[in-house]
Parts: sequence; C-alpha cells; structure tokens
Amino acid sequence: MYAVQYMAIVTVLALMLYVLGKYGKRELEWGDLLFWETILVGLLVVSIFPVEMALTIKRLLGLGRGLDSLFVVAIGLAYLMIFKVYLAVDRTEREITELTRKIAIELEEINERLEKMDEKP
Repeated sequence: MYAVQYMAIVTVLALMLYVLGKYGKRELEWGDLLFWETILVGLLVVSIFPVEMALTIKRLLGLGRGLDSLFVVAIGLAYLMIFKVYLAVDRTEREITELTRKIAIELEEINERLEKMDEKP
C-alpha cells in the first residue's frame, strides 16, 4: 500500500466517526446517516482497493482506462450530492416562505385588534 492510501483510509475513518457523532447528537436523521455512511464505505473500499475497483468499474462502464471510470463515478456521486443539497435548500425556502406568510397574517390580525382598541375610548 502507498502512503496516500493510508492517509485516505485514516481520513475516511475519521469522517465516518464524525458522521456517527453527528447522528449521536441528533444533528443528522437516519436517512442522512445511511447516505453518508454508504458514501464513506464506498470511499473506504476504493481507498483500500483502488486498482481493483477502477478495473471493475471500467469493465462495467466499458471505458478505456481504469482511472477514467473512477472519475466518472466520482462525478456522478458529486451530482447526486449536489441534488440532495438542492432539495434541502428548496425545502427550507418553502418552509421559510410559509412561516413568513403565517407571521404576516398574525401580525396583520394583531394590528387590526390594536386599532380597534385605540378606537374605543
């Protein structure tokens, strides 16, 4: 094994512990834990067996070189993660819009009540 493989393995294991810690503190939901741990296990396998994984993916995708296959898979995973972030941001924006509407309606009702109270001597 090369030194870079050892560094990658240690880094991935540290990230796995970090994600588990976040789940333990209830900062991650079960689905998020499963998603990230799956990605990290995949990275761990690639870190331990880079050549074998590259050749296997190369054969499956029909690409010319093994390293190309790892890049194709990495780009696909990056798009998957970007889409996941997009969905989270979109959901958050919708929640903020809904809360803003509710607050505006309640504030208007409070202002109307205050005006009625001011009118009565």
